[in-house]
Amino acid sequence: MKQVMKEMQTEIFAIFDHLHQNPEISWEEFKTTEFLKQQLHKEGYRVHTFTDCTGVVGEIGEGECTVGLRADMDALWQEVNGKWQANHACGHDAHMTMVLGVVKLLNRIGYKPPGKLKILFQPAEEKGTGALKMLEKGVVDDMNYLYGVHLRPIQELESGFASPAIYHGAAQFIEGEIKGVAAHAARPHLGVNVIEVGSALVQELSKIHVDPQVPASIKMTKFHAGEKSGNVIPDRAEFTLDLRAQTNQVMEQLLESLHNVVKGIALIYGADIQMQSGVHIAAAEVNPEAKRIMEQAIVATLGKQKCTPPIITSGGEDFHFYSLMKPSLKTTMLGLGCDLKPGLHHPQMTFRREDLLVGIEILARTVIETFQNCL
Repeated sequence: MKQVMKEMQTEIFAIFDHLHQNPEISWEEFKTTEFLKQQLHKEGYRVHTFTDCTGVVGEIGEGECTVGLRADMDALWQEVNGKWQANHACGHDAHMTMVLGVVKLLNRIGYKPPGKLKILFQPAEEKGTGALKMLEKGVVDDMNYLYGVHLRPIQELESGFASPAIYHGAAQFIEGEIKGVAAHAARPHLGVNVIEVGSALVQELSKIHVDPQVPASIKMTKFHAGEKSGNVIPDRAEFTLDLRAQTNQVMEQLLESLHNVVKGIALIYGADIQMQSGVHIAAAEVNPEAKRIMEQAIVATLGKQKCTPPIITSGGEDFHFYSLMKPSLKTTMLGLGCDLKPGLHHPQMTFRREDLLVGIEILARTVIETFQNCL
């Protein structure tokens, strides 16, 4: 397998260069969808796309066991060298390259899956809504296993190391509005100052406590009140909250406490506070069997000493909606070390491209081992 990977290196790097040089933001991955569709057709896969959204599904083989590989497609919208543009600073170009590389590697070595191998190129991970859309489409309904992959920053993993699971945290974004009563600044007793309400909200949020053994946070990340006149008590404010928790259970506790705090502050100040939930990302629910298979593939590729324990990170990933919404689906995500610097989402992010070949081999071995496990 390693020799075949060396022979494929030029082709793999060309695929990565194309994807990297043609980034597209969430729900606008039109050219990316067409490119991936053509590549899957070329490899003999049955291909399905959607009329109302981007994304590509390819499958080959038939049988009782269905194994899936998923890669996210979308780029970030960032300022790069003074210009706002789509930019692959989260490694999704690498993820697509690796999953497509698995398709090509398995074909090159003549591997015929004794079941159905299903490839999912998923849109809009950065919006946290792409996986939910694919679930709505029934893409994973027939899957028994689903594997993902994500490059890891050098602070977590160096090149040459890999992890069989990534424990992403849960995230929740909330938009809010405070309505008070306007008044002359010389007569504050006649109004309800939304800035004071917002300040009280910040203070009370800092007093919300959950299990200290589980990383969690809740904070205000945006607040806007008042306009041009400085002698008016403002009667309207907008704010944004960012909630993070390492488990879905603790996230539920944070949300319950938040709503209790908001009700109390609204009552004390006589204000009206309305909140609307935005993007929600589930925390990881890793399947032990899938993790074990992935670990075996890492050891076979890199050796036992280069297989690290699962990674725990506060970052979010909508991949975990698949197992949350379909508990019978066995999932895990490969964490690939590649000397990624200076960090994910940095506009100048770089990584060691040769490690794409390592990721392809690990994922290919994972697919083969999973089908053997199914028999």
